[in-house]
Amino acid sequence: MKYALVIPDGCADEPQASLGGKTPLQAARVPNMDAIARAGLAGQADNVPESMPSGSDVGTMSLFGYDPLVFHTGRAPLEAAAQGIQLGPDDWAIRCNLVTVNEGRMQSFTAGQIPNELGAELVQLMQKNCCGSDNWKFHPGVSYRNLLLYRSRDGKAPFADDTYTVPPHDITDQEIAGHLPMGSGACDLRALMTKSEELFAEYPGNQARIAAGQLPATQIWLWGQGKAPNLEPFLQKYGVSGAVITAVDLLRGIGKLLGWNVIEVPGATGYIDTDYRAKGRAAIEAISGDLDFIVVHVEATDEASHEGDAKEKVHALEQIDEHIVGPLHAHLKTLGDYRILVSPDHPTFLRTKTHSHGYVPFAMCGTGLDAEGIATYDEIAAEQGKLKLTGHELMGHFIRRPAAD
Repeated sequence: MKYALVIPDGCADEPQASLGGKTPLQAARVPNMDAIARAGLAGQADNVPESMPSGSDVGTMSLFGYDPLVFHTGRAPLEAAAQGIQLGPDDWAIRCNLVTVNEGRMQSFTAGQIPNELGAELVQLMQKNCCGSDNWKFHPGVSYRNLLLYRSRDGKAPFADDTYTVPPHDITDQEIAGHLPMGSGACDLRALMTKSEELFAEYPGNQARIAAGQLPATQIWLWGQGKAPNLEPFLQKYGVSGAVITAVDLLRGIGKLLGWNVIEVPGATGYIDTDYRAKGRAAIEAISGDLDFIVVHVEATDEASHEGDAKEKVHALEQIDEHIVGPLHAHLKTLGDYRILVSPDHPTFLRTKTHSHGYVPFAMCGTGLDAEGIATYDEIAAEQGKLKLTGHELMGHFIRRPAAD
């Protein structure tokens, strides 16, 4: 049995006036996703518990079949795993965004998609000027996505479970004053964020961006802290080998922690300019060998929501359908027994430009799955499906265990 999961990140949404009262999924031309719904099951899954912040760290963990209430410790440790960073039992990882704050408001949580080279320079600037002990270490990542580590030397750390931080993408266009770190360790985090404002203000690379009419990185934003999680390998839990295609460190990290291969695809950017065709080709190549399960994650739909761009969100959905879902499904049919699943991790509303809680639609078809008569793949049609699940239960319905044969 071959399995494939396609994740259009954050694609679930509300009806949009600009789309004639339709959701982006309803407005998009997605015949291949619709065909999966018609050929099999469609339903709803709630991937993010109400008590947890909505984000891909929680949503994808749930989607992969792991209860985030049990296994989730924070977003940053997952991204540390993606970079091959080992965390000790008392170490902490903190996500470090490069952001643009203008007149006290979060103008851009990506600092205008800051280039990798400049992003690394700014992170190194922080390391050189702000870390007075070997407990603290900044790690450059990709563009605006970076990490700060606290290496405990005595079993102690300035953080605890009551440390509260806010993702910068949740406060786009909002004042930052009410969203700064709180609780244990908040003073340390706030001090670093304040120091970054001073260091970044006159940095030549930032000045060059301003001169060119681009957004500068005005400061760092620290959030998503946590210790290393302990996840049971996917092969052990579900009996199939896996691999993930993604351009996002978070997904790479979860994949590595689950024992999956992480497939790097040239042209995959984690943004709306990603190479959809290349991802589709890579998925087909991967599942054609000994691999049992391929996961293809696409961030573009989520990014379009963060920018409030309904037209771009529809376009991204159509590209995913044409260049990933369609070719991959057609190829799976030639390999014998198979199942394919399409599902986002969480809703991301164009109206709020941020992640939300609530049910997302899924559709799956393939060997052993009978058609339920659902005509399309979208939020409204999925309400007619028989399955309405807590998110981490979905994988158990999708993977057909040998014992059930």
